[in-house]
Amino acid sequence: MPDPEIIEVRPDERLDLDRLEPYLRARLPGADAPVEVAQFGGGHANLTYLLRFGEREFVLRRPPLGPVAATSHDMTREHRVLSVLHRAYPLAPQSHLLCTDHGIIGADFLVMERRHGYVIRDDLPPTARGEPDLARRVSEMIVDCLAALHAVDPRSVGLEGLGRPEGFVGRQVEGWSRRWQAASDKNVAGMDRLAAWLAANLPESRAARLVHNDFKLDNILVAGDDPARAVAVLDWDMCTIGDPLMDLGYLLNVWIEAGDDPAWRVTAAMPTWRDGCLTRAEAVERYRRLTGFDVGDATWYHAFGAFKLAVVLQQIHIRWRRGQTDDSRFAGMGREVEALIAKGLSLLT
Repeated sequence: MPDPEIIEVRPDERLDLDRLEPYLRARLPGADAPVEVAQFGGGHANLTYLLRFGEREFVLRRPPLGPVAATSHDMTREHRVLSVLHRAYPLAPQSHLLCTDHGIIGADFLVMERRHGYVIRDDLPPTARGEPDLARRVSEMIVDCLAALHAVDPRSVGLEGLGRPEGFVGRQVEGWSRRWQAASDKNVAGMDRLAAWLAANLPESRAARLVHNDFKLDNILVAGDDPARAVAVLDWDMCTIGDPLMDLGYLLNVWIEAGDDPAWRVTAAMPTWRDGCLTRAEAVERYRRLTGFDVGDATWYHAFGAFKLAVVLQQIHIRWRRGQTDDSRFAGMGREVEALIAKGLSLLT
């Protein structure tokens, strides 16, 4: 069955094959046949391509076109993580190659193994919509994948130096506040209030773990024959060491329930509103049981998740407003940013 994620490469996102093909052929095992290139069309940030050398397939990832935030879209970090994490966390695809020579395609890029499956985005597949038990298994799988990641000791794969866990939560609030100021083109009083509340109510630090920093359902590749079985977790360019509940809060922000404000469903929501899926409270309890972590401050992390995603979408939207990309998908993100700010404010205690 054709992969619905795979499209022809967008005209303004084509790769320079005259430089890329010989570079890869000299460095990738099995890259002997002429290369064929397609693009994975989903997602709004990093650009991801399918490379076929005859029967051998790889995935190439690079940052988006145009200016990007200094600490975002870090291919060096992603390669560092994915070159070793698969040893302890089998859902992490292995990265084979990192290139920092911008003379090849104009940016850093990595090449990693391809995992076969599909991504669940706006809704569950038709086979799961009328099956509450299957839908529940899908939602349980999401939590289980996150808990398994947070069970990994970074030292076991040589990633103990990936980040600075001391003061991690406070630095996150400060850092994403700075990113908002850099990407915002107007004053938004609600965002200032949300940032101030987060800074004034920092939770106590927890044990340091690997933090994915963008953990949600559409970054999980699921099996073609069972949407409740994960085959890979994707998008590791922001992975670091810090408070694992940051991942939980980000996940709660996109974990939509049937009775939620309809505006919440527009902002990168997961289809957990489908009958049978865990509620947010049930997801938190399952995570607590699997990890043993104290989740008493889950609401703070949920509010931070809304705050952070608002900044992420604003960073994408402002590139469209400034004419740095003409991708029409980015035009309406301003409304999503406003909805996320309102959601974050609604969670304040």
